[in-house]
Amino acid sequence: MDAQQLAILVLLGSFLIMILLRFPIAYAVALSSMFCLIAMDKPLITVCQQMVKGIRSFSLMAVPFFITMGCLMGSGGISEKLIALANACVGWMTGGMAMVNIVASYFFGGISGSASADTASLGSILIPMMVDQGYDDDFSTAVTITSSCEGLLVPPSHNMVIYAMSAGGISVGSLFLAGYIPGAMLAISLMIGSYIISKKRHYPKGDKFSFKALIKQLSVSFWALAAIIIVVVGVVGGWFTATESAAIAVIYSLIVSVFIYRGLTWKGVWQELEKCVDILSVVLILISTSSIFGFCLTTLHVPDMAAKAIIGVSDNPYVIAILLNLILLVLGCIMDMAPIILIATPILLPIATSIGINPIQFGIMMILNCGIGLLTPPVGAVLFIGSAVGKVKMERVVKATLPFYLCMIVVLLLLTFIPGISMFLPNLFMK
Repeated sequence: MDAQQLAILVLLGSFLIMILLRFPIAYAVALSSMFCLIAMDKPLITVCQQMVKGIRSFSLMAVPFFITMGCLMGSGGISEKLIALANACVGWMTGGMAMVNIVASYFFGGISGSASADTASLGSILIPMMVDQGYDDDFSTAVTITSSCEGLLVPPSHNMVIYAMSAGGISVGSLFLAGYIPGAMLAISLMIGSYIISKKRHYPKGDKFSFKALIKQLSVSFWALAAIIIVVVGVVGGWFTATESAAIAVIYSLIVSVFIYRGLTWKGVWQELEKCVDILSVVLILISTSSIFGFCLTTLHVPDMAAKAIIGVSDNPYVIAILLNLILLVLGCIMDMAPIILIATPILLPIATSIGINPIQFGIMMILNCGIGLLTPPVGAVLFIGSAVGKVKMERVVKATLPFYLCMIVVLLLLTFIPGISMFLPNLFMK
């Protein structure tokens, strides 16, 4: 075994062992990188240099702003208004509350950009409401956690900003546009699954559709939905950068939450800012430590070796595309979303582009794969949150989620093999 092979074994072996021992992911990434640097006989000052380099990025400033916007809007009385709007849209259908849950997640995801925030905020309202109306608690929880993944695809999503940075600075505006149709497809797929189950179990319908009620709820929810319009239209139209749009969105969400909806007091604003600091500290630590890990991978030529290994399995682009999805799905079962994006993007993106997958399309594929990973044991954060909010054992939630996994996989395959789904809007507006 030569020095390069030994360093790769130390890097990946120690990382995998620490993941299995449930080390915090940031510690696992940092320590395995340090062990690798020692094996390569490189100075440990490289750790500090790469950590600083990892977070010294202007585009990365959008991440704390989007997180702050999500916290302010999520606690500013927005959830109830979006649920009422969703109810006016689809509550009349069979399994109406399941449909409301899914559509509300689409709306709310565009504000929070977080599956965990979606599950915690909407789930605490909708799961008890669904149970009271005769829905099974495990089904209600399963609908909530799977629909929360729509928020990862619907812009503005800070995970898209992280991917854009990891992919070498691709257009954030194009990524934002690319997420709308896949997010809608995921919602429709989940609604079809919910409708079939609701018919089989004789779940109730809601009130009859009323156009007047829909217009009323749209007028009430306008201020919340306008935040998304400000960000996406501003970035796509070239009026301001993703970072500038995120800063404007924070100011806007503060005004809406405190002065228009009055869901937050100034004391509540400070509490939300404290929460933002907690979330952001975790994200930035992950980004900085992942930068060291990426440096080690690049120095050891692991991306090239991985590409040769995958292409060695088959030269069929369809087989390679499926292998890429399988790798991301397996990673999603053992790692959180941000580290997967930061570590896997430099390795897998060149392979994806070599078989004709656009970096924008691959970003959407990666985010959906990571979203599915958030729902799978043993590390599925959203699965644990949903189980806690719904007060249902995790084993029952996983069993109830199985039909929805199938719906999500179908959408993933469509996104993989039909580029036009994710590329239609970017090609239309970002020429």
